[in-house]
Amino acid sequence: MADAVQLKEDGNKYFQGGEIDKAIDSYTEALKVCKDKKVAAVIFRNRSACYLKKEKYSQAASDASNAIDVDAKDIKALYRRCQALEKLGKLDMAFKDVQRCATIEPKNKTFLETLRRLGAEIQQKLKTTFSTDSRVQNMFDILLADEPEKDKVEKAANNLIVLAREEAGAERIFQNNGVALLQQLIDTGKPEMILAAIRTLSGMCTGHKARAMAITHLVGIEKLCRIMAVDNQEIALATANLFQCVYDSLAGEDRREYGKEEAIVLDASKDLKAILLALLEMASSKKVSGPGRDQALNLLSKNVPRKTKKEQSNSRTLFTIDMGLRKILKVCGQVPDLPDQLPMTDNTQLIASILLNKLYDDLRCDPERDNFRDICDEYIKDKFDPNDMDKNIHAINTLSGILQGPFEVGDKLVGRQGVMEMMVALCGSEREVDQMVAVEALIHSSTKMSRASFFTTNGVSLLKEIYKKTKNEKIKIRALVGLCKLGSAGGDDYGLRQFAEGSTEKLAKQCRKWLCNPAIDARTRKWAVEGLAYLTNDADVKDDFVEDEPAMKAMFELAKSPDKTILYAVACTLVNCTNSYDKKEIIPELVQLAKFSKQHVPEQHPKDKKDFIQLRVKKLLKAGVTSALAVMVKADSTILTDQTKEMLARVFLALADDPRDRGAIVAQGGGKALIPLALEGTDAGKIKASHALAKIASISNPEMAFPGERIYEVVRPLVSLLNTERDGMQNFEALMSLTNLSGFSDKLRRKIVKEHALPDIEAYMFEEHDQIRQAATECMCNLVTCKEVQERYMQDGNDRLKLLVLLCAEDDDKLQRAASGALAMLTATHKELCLKISLVTVQYLEILQRLCLHDSLEVQHRGLVIVFNMLNADEELAKKLIESELLEILTVVGKQEDHPKRQAVIDAARACLSKAMDLGFIKPFSCGKQ
Repeated sequence: MADAVQLKEDGNKYFQGGEIDKAIDSYTEALKVCKDKKVAAVIFRNRSACYLKKEKYSQAASDASNAIDVDAKDIKALYRRCQALEKLGKLDMAFKDVQRCATIEPKNKTFLETLRRLGAEIQQKLKTTFSTDSRVQNMFDILLADEPEKDKVEKAANNLIVLAREEAGAERIFQNNGVALLQQLIDTGKPEMILAAIRTLSGMCTGHKARAMAITHLVGIEKLCRIMAVDNQEIALATANLFQCVYDSLAGEDRREYGKEEAIVLDASKDLKAILLALLEMASSKKVSGPGRDQALNLLSKNVPRKTKKEQSNSRTLFTIDMGLRKILKVCGQVPDLPDQLPMTDNTQLIASILLNKLYDDLRCDPERDNFRDICDEYIKDKFDPNDMDKNIHAINTLSGILQGPFEVGDKLVGRQGVMEMMVALCGSEREVDQMVAVEALIHSSTKMSRASFFTTNGVSLLKEIYKKTKNEKIKIRALVGLCKLGSAGGDDYGLRQFAEGSTEKLAKQCRKWLCNPAIDARTRKWAVEGLAYLTNDADVKDDFVEDEPAMKAMFELAKSPDKTILYAVACTLVNCTNSYDKKEIIPELVQLAKFSKQHVPEQHPKDKKDFIQLRVKKLLKAGVTSALAVMVKADSTILTDQTKEMLARVFLALADDPRDRGAIVAQGGGKALIPLALEGTDAGKIKASHALAKIASISNPEMAFPGERIYEVVRPLVSLLNTERDGMQNFEALMSLTNLSGFSDKLRRKIVKEHALPDIEAYMFEEHDQIRQAATECMCNLVTCKEVQERYMQDGNDRLKLLVLLCAEDDDKLQRAASGALAMLTATHKELCLKISLVTVQYLEILQRLCLHDSLEVQHRGLVIVFNMLNADEELAKKLIESELLEILTVVGKQEDHPKRQAVIDAARACLSKAMDLGFIKPFSCGKQ
């Protein structure tokens, strides 16, 4: 104590003499030897004054806090912390400290002046920083100026959008006539102004029913529809997002309490119905652009059908069918090559077909389905007119749209009297547009094998004739796709080939030729990919296709184009080339039985064996398939259906099979693209995508594979694989990837715990499979640094600790290393667990001895650390350890000569012996070099 007091006095002298650095050094040395809390508090307070002089405000505040912890009324420490906090910009905290000072000494002029000054500064700061009113007004002044500066306009627009995403900012914009000012921005007609206004309105509506309803009334649904109807993809998409925000808020996402306004706010049914009617009107209006129509149909797809079948009411679907089914059918029937058609994009008709499919799937009973079919039947029947060929092809094109959506409905309509005759008549028409529509309808009609077999008999000759006679490439390629589809009706069954040997290869060769021809328009080349999607069921065609790098690259470029109707065909082709579809297990006994009863037995093509598949995967990767897949996943459209997502996930899983290829997949954006596939889509698709993520995350640097916040999004899909319904490989690779992630950061470890992964990981530590048990234990070894995990081991009435101790006795070195590592960390953190180890199993001494004699230096070191922790935990326990054979082991290891490779082990043994000496269990000995 005398030393501490003397060092404090020395520090005071240095401080008074202006030698601040020396004063800090003296106070620091004094704190090292000081054992009196009150003296230490004075030293901390004095050192805080030094740090204030040196303008090291964080250290000054910290030291003052240490002094205050001892004496909450230490007025000097309180004021010094106030001064430091003020310099750090934490005015509210500084104000509280000086307020306490003024309470203790109410007549102190310095405190009162500081209190007044800080109060004024806080008010000024609040006025300038949080006066959103002036900020909002300034932004609108810049945006609505007669001759605005471009840079200022961009900055103001972005600031306004960001401000609207914050609750306080959104409310101030709304209260300060913001909606009217935003309408002025829209009325300028400038695209950048319209975008800024629409995105600001989206922020204001998000999660706030009252504002959403008010904005809907003030701006008007009709005006929003007119904005979305403009021929500008970006504006249409932004307005669709605004509609979605409004719809979500009105439909119940807002959970605020509105008090007296509650009754008014909750009555949103009229607005929701008005939005649906407006969107249906947009679907068939000639005044709406192609992008606007796409977004209207997309919004209907997202918001009309039930999200899950657990919801009882499908009233929105029934309302949409009654009020708008004919309008959607009108979109499906448009023929772009005819005059006076609705403005559309390449994607519009397929989006409409997908909407029809979703509506039909959402129906709950046969009467509802019958009504849907009757409306479709009546619509098509009304269009048939022997005197108006344009109406006829509209009817057949509508039928094509239905066949691409609810196939069951379209299939029944195809069988209706007069439909097939009309298709045949159109095929024989002199007008090329008639032939084109008829051929497409034939292609879509032969989707199912039963229908395909009918067309194989009746339609092949018709398609062949069209293919030979027509000089129009667009018709020729469609006829060829029809032949491709019919030729692949047997799938990948080598024994069910529809055409003669070599015919499918010839058809595929022609498809590849068209695909690579830049002179042909993209919409027509898309049909070449459709043909390949069917023909690549044949392994010879797959091999030829992956050998044709220009054809592969041409397909990938089409996949990246704005025309997203190609996504499904590209996904099908890639699934076929990688053989990533589900294969039924062939049981030899059943094969023999089938042969005996003269039933057909599926045959595997020789080129569908593993070696050939792996070669095809390598060639696809080399051609750039990953970047194409990443672009496909980004498609913000209902065209990216759950089935398409599942196929993309299957392809990714096949590509990631070889660990050597995973780095290239990550480099081309594959890791990022897999996350949405793992979170949305079919159950099978999510599992496949999660498995592909596990393969990548198990061996990649997480920070590089999933940069930024995406790394935390990966955890949930990986945890979903820890399920007894998943296969062993999925369990193992999920555990390996979680091990990799849990070793990366504490935040990731907490995320894994938050996703409720611990019970599953613990369960796999009991698994009989050696590799799975090892992976689970390694994961737990990384997770035991988390407080939540440690608490589970501290609980009574479970065998978690016992299991960990017993795993240390296993013969597997990797398993021992993981278990002993976890045990070392737990015993270092909690002394109670050291005592618990001696109680959970009588074998603990034998297990510790085995660890301390282990051949692996890493395992041996962990064993010695556990012993050291136990020696430190309890004197009685330490005595038991030293009285056992462990003393001899520690002595032998500790007396070894220093060696760089073994030094950690030797030092750990010596630390154990030193502790035993401190406890008086053994006499001192020389543990240096002999």
